[in-house]
Amino acid sequence: MSINLALGRARKAARGAAWLFKGVMGENAYQTYLDHHAKTHVAEPPMTEREFWRDKTDRQDANPEGRCC
Repeated sequence: MSINLALGRARKAARGAAWLFKGVMGENAYQTYLDHHAKTHVAEPPMTEREFWRDKTDRQDANPEGRCC
């Protein structure tokens, strides 16, 4: 196997691991929201990232079931 092929596979694996980690940690939640908003709420402007995280935190605090902390 060539070194370039091995490095390409390693990079692909690292990107996959980063994507999974971000998903588990919720880091990609705002981008997921933007993607959804662009498809379903075209006429309305999306929340800013700061507004999104404030809203998400407020909703989690109001409905704490399913969280460990």
